[in-house]
Amino acid sequence: MSETSALPRPSAPAVDQALAILTHLGRQRGPVSAGALATALGIPRASLYRQLAAMIDHGYVVHLPEESRYGLGVAAHELGSGYARQQPLTRLGAPVLAGLVDRVGESAHLAVLEGRDVVYLVEERAPRRPTLVTDVGVRLPALATATGRAMLGALPDAQIRATFPGRAAFAAAPEGSPRSYRELKALIRDTRARGHAREDGDVTPGLSSVAVAVRDHTGWPVAAIAVTFTTDRADEDRRATLVHAVARDVAELERRIGRR
Repeated sequence: MSETSALPRPSAPAVDQALAILTHLGRQRGPVSAGALATALGIPRASLYRQLAAMIDHGYVVHLPEESRYGLGVAAHELGSGYARQQPLTRLGAPVLAGLVDRVGESAHLAVLEGRDVVYLVEERAPRRPTLVTDVGVRLPALATATGRAMLGALPDAQIRATFPGRAAFAAAPEGSPRSYRELKALIRDTRARGHAREDGDVTPGLSSVAVAVRDHTGWPVAAIAVTFTTDRADEDRRATLVHAVARDVAELERRIGRR
């Protein structure tokens, strides 16, 4: 039994409310009113104001009196910086990808979504497989990659529209990628129907990838795992086997980051 599974899980409504408030504030494009928070989260006003007051005292929330709104405070920013420094996704994902490569004999990588790009956190290269461009730290257009398409497919439609608000957002899309919101919606629809994303030669001619999004405890896509293989060596049965293997390790990484 692991240390986390041995921990008691008592009911803690105050803690749940505080985390719900922080999570909601972190997903907004700007500060929000107390009324909007109460409506979105279903928290009674009296409880909401107590929570907000406590989080303001500790620096996690800031009150903007001129606007009668609340936003994230400096302490919340410091949490985000600490998360980046500790690189939990990289540390937790690396052994998962190593096991995946051992089982399927293909190269694998873990990426996160940053705006309209993906950034690669982990690459595990299989022996005697082609060199890939997905080195750690490399940034590629999300529209062209299997990992990017997997994460976009897991986002709410409103978030996708906010990320790609008009034609200018598609101006730098590589050959073979969606060049309009209509094309992107069609790609997202297909990705959701399959339950995984794929790309065939859009990043490197002759190489294909399949990917599945990694979701956190709220269902938000925080990363994606993909395997890359030589296109002419993989029929549909082989692709299905690879998708199954990736999905299995996505579930393991989700368990590691706390999704239940």
